[in-house]
Amino acid sequence: MLVIMTTYRCPADGTRSPVTSAAWCCPVCGGPWDLDFEAEPVPLRSLAARVNSLWRYEEALPLSAPATTLGEGRTPLVPLTPHVSAKLDFLMPTLSFKDRGAVMLAELALRLGPERVIADSSGNAGTAVAAYCARAGLPCTVYVPEATSPKKTEQIRAHGARLERVAGDREATAQAARAAAGEPGTFYASHVHNPYFLHGTKTYVYELWEDLGGRLPEAVVVPVGNGTLLLGAALAIDELLGHGLIAERPALIAVQAAAVSPLATAFHAGDDDLGPTAATATASAPTLAEGIAIPNPPRARQILSAVRDSGGTFLTVTEDQLRAAQRDLAARGLFVESTGVACWAAVNDWTDRSLVVPLCGAGMKTGLAAG
Repeated sequence: MLVIMTTYRCPADGTRSPVTSAAWCCPVCGGPWDLDFEAEPVPLRSLAARVNSLWRYEEALPLSAPATTLGEGRTPLVPLTPHVSAKLDFLMPTLSFKDRGAVMLAELALRLGPERVIADSSGNAGTAVAAYCARAGLPCTVYVPEATSPKKTEQIRAHGARLERVAGDREATAQAARAAAGEPGTFYASHVHNPYFLHGTKTYVYELWEDLGGRLPEAVVVPVGNGTLLLGAALAIDELLGHGLIAERPALIAVQAAAVSPLATAFHAGDDDLGPTAATATASAPTLAEGIAIPNPPRARQILSAVRDSGGTFLTVTEDQLRAAQRDLAARGLFVESTGVACWAAVNDWTDRSLVVPLCGAGMKTGLAAG
């Protein structure tokens, strides 16, 4: 199989590295990579005859002819109210939207041929990487916080991955994985630092564009922790605009749990990056939305810029709102994990514009929130 030859590029200082290297971050500043890749226009009218997965958007993807696919993508879009529709990304093979990016990382790893793959996660990304590494026949180790849902850790183990529980929070888990990433023969399948993951998550917006007949809603609402879905959405919107396939940019509405909301704090303070107050004021508060409880996201500057450039904003939701939203969706026939209901909790009563919210993870991953 052929690796599409392109390069990693640091958005902060312009440093470049070939994708065949083991450098999982910029060696100068330690920041995450972007990808020097130019998507081609996706022909809307020819899509109906193509494979029914995210790989139908082949012109927009930096890898082609996948060996690791499990049929991910093409999830249903259903109305919840006259103004709000939901995209059911919990119907992916591993029951979360993270499959969109994980298949890209596993496919790249397969083509590079490492001795081992490692990942770190609060649960869903690790599960997805474990599943797609199993599909690819790659040995995989997943680092998770010690408090990760037992249902998620069981799923990771079921796919044959080695599980490493880390004492402490999500940041401690990331640090442990990054320490192991320097071992020879290791591919670090970081859904935060590796931009191939973002080129997978951007298919979420390509699917919206296709399902809505070549347009997008007035606003795309996304939950934000490390920002992988939001930045993928922004990437797709830029590509669709650049190719003249949409006429205007939808607003990006970013949602965080009030208990852990460093990006919302920075955004409403007018900051371009996380300051000390935003990063520490919510660093250790517990929240039902464990999947977006990230106190110091490495791509914070990019996330804040993408939301501002779109004319969007940040919203926060309380624990009571999360509980109520999970029960409300369940009463509508949709059992979604507590992180995945954050967007519905934030906008369920909006009536002033058309919105789409992602339901990102299945309820069986965490169970019904108590209270």
